[in-house]
Amino acid sequence: MGLNDDAWERLFDKYPILHEVETQGKYIISAKQIKEFREPRLMTKFDHKLNLPAVFRDNSLSILPLSRGSYVISSFEAYKEFEEPAAGAQLVSIPGCLQSLMPQFLTSEAIALHCAGACGILEDFLEEEWLVPTVSGQMGSGVFSFAINAAAGPQQVAVSSAQIEIDAAYEGAGSLSLFEAKNSLSKDFLIRQLYYPFRTWSARITKPVKTVFLVFSNGRFCLYQYSFVDPGNYNSLQLVKQKNYQIATKISLSDIESLLAQTALLQEPEIPFPQADSMARIINMLELLSQRPMTARDITSRYLFESRQTNYYTDAGRYLGLIRKEERENRGVLYHLTQEGSRIMSLAHKERQLALAGQILKHGVFHETLRLCLGRGKVPDRKEIVEIMEALGAYHVYASSTYFRRASTVASWIHWILSIIETERYRL
Repeated sequence: MGLNDDAWERLFDKYPILHEVETQGKYIISAKQIKEFREPRLMTKFDHKLNLPAVFRDNSLSILPLSRGSYVISSFEAYKEFEEPAAGAQLVSIPGCLQSLMPQFLTSEAIALHCAGACGILEDFLEEEWLVPTVSGQMGSGVFSFAINAAAGPQQVAVSSAQIEIDAAYEGAGSLSLFEAKNSLSKDFLIRQLYYPFRTWSARITKPVKTVFLVFSNGRFCLYQYSFVDPGNYNSLQLVKQKNYQIATKISLSDIESLLAQTALLQEPEIPFPQADSMARIINMLELLSQRPMTARDITSRYLFESRQTNYYTDAGRYLGLIRKEERENRGVLYHLTQEGSRIMSLAHKERQLALAGQILKHGVFHETLRLCLGRGKVPDRKEIVEIMEALGAYHVYASSTYFRRASTVASWIHWILSIIETERYRL
């Protein structure tokens, strides 16, 4: 159990939170009450549904700030899942004179936003001829009220000078756009991160206020613009548009063919054959590990994984020789990048992509599957991939159903290698 879980369990034991939620629909809790067990700033920030303490998840509860000193707990529909991003991406280039904005240095949300601005992404997405960065950081909200969906029906919530935080805001001739940015790939987000700033700044200026979520990983920017159809309704969030941008690498088919020909095979490691379909998530995990080691709990929380998924994805990184697992006595497992992992993650973007593909192709099953794919012009189906796995051997894979599930990962990783080839995408 984490520190937040333990502290909230004790708060629920001490105060009649569940009783009042059941009878009154909500419970107002003060920062002073929360501080009896832990700092409120650590106890009330849950960017994703799975980050919520166990007692909240078990009782379908969420928490929202009312002011700098109070919060409301109820069965709110406080989160929204991201829509599936479009498959394509518009190519962009970082101005050659900017050495500090190279992709290997984009380690924070703030730097990713600066890079998006430098590449012309923001003007293109927001359809503004020029933009000026304006407000950002922590500030007080205005005074406003809103309706929000809850288990027993809509509830009214009144906010007065709650603390809000804006990652960045850009003002153009026609609008002010408020940004929330993340450098990790997650399934959902807390609507409050967009809604409270939207209500605050809509009351302060006459221009339209746009709300935008930016997700950045591995040279790819995914932007989601949302609008609140009814400004007084927290759950009236609707997607206006979604667009992806990719830092150009100029990787060609011949680069992949040369890589395949030049990559020597390794002896298979005694690590379970991977079952982790999303190479994008594996790379994003490597990006985060390049900043600091992470525990299994950190990874589970960051990615909204179940514990089993965390094991699958960290094992995939270990299989590729990029992650090492440190068993700490009485303190759980800590994951680090290997020396090779650190080297690859420090490379320029094109070289990093090819090096990651090379790590995959050092393994016979993937090497043979890509060879067949390039020869035929299509990825082999799962049945044929299973035959390749059976012929070449896959550590700790025995049952036919297990082979079939692992074949899905093989196909996904081969599709990722093919996706880094720049062909029909267009430049900004």
